[in-house]
Amino acid sequence: MTPRLDTPDKEAIALLPPFERLNLDRITLVNTAKQAQLAHDTLIKSRAWGFDTESKPTFRVGEVSDGPHVLQLSTGERAWVFQLHDPDCKAVAADLLASPGIAKAGFGLGDDRKRIIQKFGVAPAGILELNTIFKAQGYRKEMGVKGAVAVLFKQRFQKSKKAATSNWANPQLSESQLIYAANDAYAAYRVWEALGI
Repeated sequence: MTPRLDTPDKEAIALLPPFERLNLDRITLVNTAKQAQLAHDTLIKSRAWGFDTESKPTFRVGEVSDGPHVLQLSTGERAWVFQLHDPDCKAVAADLLASPGIAKAGFGLGDDRKRIIQKFGVAPAGILELNTIFKAQGYRKEMGVKGAVAVLFKQRFQKSKKAATSNWANPQLSESQLIYAANDAYAAYRVWEALGI
């Protein structure tokens, strides 16, 4: 029988040392056809990516998001943040997401999957919801990136609420948005790596 394990609470996580995040020198913003092709050529060589998307928040009742507006993919060395305004960027992002044989690891990906199918017209291949791994190991609560980083690395993953709820459809992303988006994908990659899947 699988033991029942507890996810660390906010108070316990707050006492941990910080998780070492990617800085801007290891984050590539992708918003042109040329940048997208360069990112594709590097990413396609990996067997797994940390993966997440960001969408502009909706605030009015009945308002429907046309996101995702940003796609983040990360290896252990670097993260790429794709803005999806440019049709060529969007096409390369769709090709990457549909690539078989590459694990795309992340947390809370059910909504991302639906939105990708709607926006790109492709079903993403190799999606790996990391929470299901933790559930199989006996963790009771939903495991997000903060809990996983605390459990595996005994570190605190910092997330900016301001960046999380910012306008991801903006043509110009801020530094804090880039750092937030890239590190969500990077932490997911590091968790995937640590789990030894």
